[in-house]
Amino acid sequence: MKLLEYEAKRVFAEYGIPVPKGVVIRAPEEVAAHLPDLGGGVVLKAQVDVGGRGKAGGVLMADRATAAETARELFSREIKGVPVGEILAEERLAIEHEYYVSIAVDRSSRQPVVLFADAGGVEIEKMAQEDESAVRRVVVSPLLRDIPPFLMRELLGGAPKELAPVINCLYHVFQGKDAMLAEINPLVTTPRGVYAADAKLIVDDNALARQGIAVNRDLSEREREAEKHGFSYVELDGSIGVIGNGAGLTMSTLDLIEFYNGRAANFLDVGGGADQERVMHAVRLVASMPGVNVIVVNLLGGITRCDEVAKGIIAAGVTPTVIVRMAGTNEEEGRRLLAGCGYRMLESMDAAVKAAMEVSL
Repeated sequence: MKLLEYEAKRVFAEYGIPVPKGVVIRAPEEVAAHLPDLGGGVVLKAQVDVGGRGKAGGVLMADRATAAETARELFSREIKGVPVGEILAEERLAIEHEYYVSIAVDRSSRQPVVLFADAGGVEIEKMAQEDESAVRRVVVSPLLRDIPPFLMRELLGGAPKELAPVINCLYHVFQGKDAMLAEINPLVTTPRGVYAADAKLIVDDNALARQGIAVNRDLSEREREAEKHGFSYVELDGSIGVIGNGAGLTMSTLDLIEFYNGRAANFLDVGGGADQERVMHAVRLVASMPGVNVIVVNLLGGITRCDEVAKGIIAAGVTPTVIVRMAGTNEEEGRRLLAGCGYRMLESMDAAVKAAMEVSL
């Protein structure tokens, strides 16, 4: 789950990373009360979970005289379609130089990888594409509590050594908060020292309970509903709903839709042994997706019984067309039940996907 900037900065501060003085406001008039603490110039940052916030007009500069009016303007904006409900008002730093640092999981080595660049406040991916040497990287064993000095020297190159303690603290954040990504961009030097001018922290969804996070805000209402029922569920942007049992069979269905130039609306694996109620919730969930006018149900009956699947589909009673391909345990009874209610059944996955393509056009 992604934390908002002010939430990430609170975590960073707890771990000893210097952050600018700041306060979260939820109305334009609130900024005036905090100006004495923030100094002459302030930076107003929309707290919205979108990338490229600055370029989209989500970060504005102001001074004492214009702070309230600038905050009012920012509250009236939508940043990439997201309304601004909270603003982080921060002191404006006297920046001497900007750097980039991030820590993520290196999937090839299965260890934390630290990236560092002598230029910050930029799109790091674009910079790395244009000049690979601009971004230095070191892989750190997760068994180590700190980044070893020799790796830190390799990482910093000619950058000031004062950055090292901050980068090491960021490594502690990464480890302590079960992070998928901990990033400071830019990490800045000022006459008063080093500061994290921005902050990004993504916590591993699998560790939310351990981190005391009760609700994953990154999930949509449907994803939350799917999680409640224990479905493996991912929303896509197509129009053909997909329900399968087993990740392999469900993925194969998605691949076949792609092969025939169709677009799947989702991935939903009901798992093994799904009963009538579980199938009913799955069908209703997929049917609730905007733009879905046909659903392919592709199930193999082993532990799962085809008659239970049929009862679940019938009980769902959804508007979109449901095309069924199922085989295995109690198949004959399942087919009898579906046929009695007028559902369309096909013998193979290929035939079912082709039929769904025709309906979706």
